[in-house]
Amino acid sequence: MNSSTWTSPEHRRSVLWIVTLAAVAIVFDGYDLVVYGTVLPTLLDDPGQLGELTPATAGALGSYALIGVMIGALAAGAFGDRVGRRRMMLVNIVWFSVGMAATALATDLVSFGILRFLTGIGIGGLVATAGAMVAEFAPAAKRNLFNAIVYSGVPAGGVLASVLAMLFVDQIGWRGLFWIGALPLVTLLPLAVLKMPESPQWLAARGRYEEAREISTHTGIPVDLRTRHLRQEPAPAPVKLGFAALVTRRFAVPTLLLGTMSFVGLLLTYGLNTWLPQIMEANGFDAKGSLSFLLVLNGGAIVGGLIAARLADQRGPQQVVATSFCLATFALVCLTFGLPLPILLVAVAVAGTGTIGTQVLIYGFVSNFYPTEARGAGVAWCAGFGRLGGIVGPIIGGLLIGAGVSSGTAFYLFGGIALAGAAATLMVVTPKVAPAIPITSAPLAATDL
Repeated sequence: MNSSTWTSPEHRRSVLWIVTLAAVAIVFDGYDLVVYGTVLPTLLDDPGQLGELTPATAGALGSYALIGVMIGALAAGAFGDRVGRRRMMLVNIVWFSVGMAATALATDLVSFGILRFLTGIGIGGLVATAGAMVAEFAPAAKRNLFNAIVYSGVPAGGVLASVLAMLFVDQIGWRGLFWIGALPLVTLLPLAVLKMPESPQWLAARGRYEEAREISTHTGIPVDLRTRHLRQEPAPAPVKLGFAALVTRRFAVPTLLLGTMSFVGLLLTYGLNTWLPQIMEANGFDAKGSLSFLLVLNGGAIVGGLIAARLADQRGPQQVVATSFCLATFALVCLTFGLPLPILLVAVAVAGTGTIGTQVLIYGFVSNFYPTEARGAGVAWCAGFGRLGGIVGPIIGGLLIGAGVSSGTAFYLFGGIALAGAAATLMVVTPKVAPAIPITSAPLAATDL
């Protein structure tokens, strides 16, 4: 670690605790969103589980959780900038854990669908809050990397769900897999209560300076205050909080563009995760071989996303995100060439970096784009609006395959959508930020009051 990154050993320890807790929480979020697909064959084949389930109904059940995620993310944006980062994190850990446990007890399709929707609300709230939390704790030189570590939990959770299903579904059944998803209630939550402080930057933005100073002193986490907060100056205009800040002249256009980027990123993420195995099977691979492409796609997203995040910290996230979208286009076009299997797998891994990995970078970009008073709402907007892309992506793939369109055409279409994401990224203009000075552990001088 660069010694200039950390203000003290306490700072380093506190940030690593927060990043670890947020990453584990997001792993379980990714687990929840993928575990449904792993148990779906069992539910389709055995009506004695929840009732007669048709493919159409199964698709609707799968969308309920995504709708819940969208609502939860937007709700977190409405309340997170007002009630605080820590409280939102703790509430949503409890919410989705209880939701997973309740889903394991579902007795029919109606209750199962309702509980999937409710669980999604907790997931959306957590996804929207984690980025704001990390952005306000992590040192500037590592913010994109730490955000990437946290949000790489989504594909990692998907891999975890797939592996556990392959190993244990015969022993513990689909209900047991959902019970595993409830473990954060008794494992992660107690640690978060003990080790996750409130954001001192959020406290300062709310005018709670003494609390901000106390947490900053205890954890070593520096916090910036605008100079006007420390001296007797004319009172500034009231600062708009949450979604109200997003529609101001300063942020309206960037917010629209950032939402478009997230829409594209999640469209590609869910579109490929849903249909890549089917497309590859149609191209002659057996079922197990087709699933291996899904693992390579998500593995490439994790590794490539972390590498890209490190570059984003060095060169700025905007150019890296745009380049990553273009990389997705290149890789998707390569998938149409009938390449040898080793090269094909590399192309799929690169596609994972440019799609799922790009969405990880977008969360980091958005988290660091907005000031504290609008950060939670900004991340929530992108997570919520982007979730519409997550709903649209599988629908587009299904329509193309149902219409008998070739896999090459499907890949070209997804590649074109990635280029549109790159264009939106390059159009974002970062607003100027007011100057700030750090709070130290020393008391304020009389001349500063």
